[in-house]
Amino acid sequence: MALLTVGGTLTGAAPAGADTPVHTRSAVAPDEAPSLTALAAEAARNEVLRIAKSGLPAELRTSAWNALRSTSGDAAIAAWLAPGGGYDLAKQRLRDTRTRNRLFCERVVSTHPVGFSPQVHAAARNAVKGTDNDRSVFVRTGYDQALQRDRDVRAADTAHQQEVAAKERDFVRALAATDPGAEVRVAAQWALRPGAADADVSEFFGYGWANGATLDLDGYRLRVSDGETRRHHALSLLLQKAVAAEEALKNASDVVKAKAEAQTAWGAVAAHAEEARRTWLAEQQATAAQAENWRGIAEAAKSEADGIWKNIAGPAGVNQQFWAVEGSVAAAAATYWQGMFDRAQEGENRVRPQAGLRMPQA
Repeated sequence: MALLTVGGTLTGAAPAGADTPVHTRSAVAPDEAPSLTALAAEAARNEVLRIAKSGLPAELRTSAWNALRSTSGDAAIAAWLAPGGGYDLAKQRLRDTRTRNRLFCERVVSTHPVGFSPQVHAAARNAVKGTDNDRSVFVRTGYDQALQRDRDVRAADTAHQQEVAAKERDFVRALAATDPGAEVRVAAQWALRPGAADADVSEFFGYGWANGATLDLDGYRLRVSDGETRRHHALSLLLQKAVAAEEALKNASDVVKAKAEAQTAWGAVAAHAEEARRTWLAEQQATAAQAENWRGIAEAAKSEADGIWKNIAGPAGVNQQFWAVEGSVAAAAATYWQGMFDRAQEGENRVRPQAGLRMPQA
């Protein structure tokens, strides 16, 4: 039960009306090259757009679309990304009991197939379509009751019962130790806990594996979105300081000191961008490992004639696609931050004190 109470579903779509035009930032004057701050503002807007179109919970996606549609332009985006802003407020709503119940019910529908868990699937669908109270009842007692009904039916169906082979147990044991997803590892460990029977391994293949995969993907999406919103907010502040420091050079009475301050400010931008780039390179590796893992599982599911694999075949292929998409997002983000690092270094070199230039004597 605990495995199913965190995260969202594998899929996500933009809310109704998401295709309506969003307000773009003010255009840069024709005779003025786009400034670094303008480029950063555009990247911040793109990050909010990414969240709006992502598979994150509806609360975050809807809030992102509202920020994008705001007539305040870049100011609305900056406020949404700032600590305590729209993103954080939307995340707070995810902790609301009614929201958590809804997400739980939606997740059960997406991870418990009709062929293996018809009672659970039907009860979860009814809860999704019902009231807040219906969803609360399903979370508190309905899920466990439906789960038991499905177990009773499977136990009585002696004609179709299959003994779990040693190779299946060995496969689950390997997942429990080495799967790249923490939630999948936990689900596999639970299936092999002391006293577990063949039915527990069957349930892992039937829905536990897919559920763990959902939690891993949703957790990843939320984690990287948390990090990137913070990084874009910090970048805007660092750029403001660097641009102001360089602008101050025009009227500085102590040029050497002013140049040193500007160089330090641009260096901070470069360090921030480099840290972000390294973070996203690590995310590329993580997403590649997940995509390759699910590719192998999809192939294994296709080659196995044993019916125990049939319920993971579809989710495995879908998961491979989802992680491949996340890998593309990570690659694009790493490229952006590399570009920002290069531009920051240009700024740092531009204001670097010239060799031989001395501080004025008192």
